[in-house]
Amino acid sequence: MRSVVAVVAGLLFGAGLALSGMVDPAKVLGFLDITGAWDPSLGGVMAAAIPMTALFYYLGRRRGVSLSGSPLPEPPSKVIDARLIGGSIIFGIGWGLAGLCPGPAIADLALDGRVLPFVVAMAVGMILVKAIRRIPIIH
Repeated sequence: MRSVVAVVAGLLFGAGLALSGMVDPAKVLGFLDITGAWDPSLGGVMAAAIPMTALFYYLGRRRGVSLSGSPLPEPPSKVIDARLIGGSIIFGIGWGLAGLCPGPAIADLALDGRVLPFVVAMAVGMILVKAIRRIPIIH
């Protein structure tokens, strides 16, 4: 059952990204270009997505588990530290340069193979982070 819920949730997420146009890097870059031809539509997508997420997270917390039956995890940390800020900056730079972030990039693989180098680089970065975290001094 967990796999079915995961597949359905992934398909809904991907369909939402595709329907809203958020798999198009030009659309995302248009939102980030506040001094040029600014496209506010990503803000509308976020304005709709955040309340829906909050509602379903609230309902899930009341149930104690997700629809798949998995426990809902607490946030890993509530501390705003250099690691969080540094990661946010790196994420933002990558998003601004490519117009892609992980969810839309993976969804866009089905529509446009040109995002493959981004997805590969993203996967390599994730692997490197895991390797670096194993180093006792850095963790």
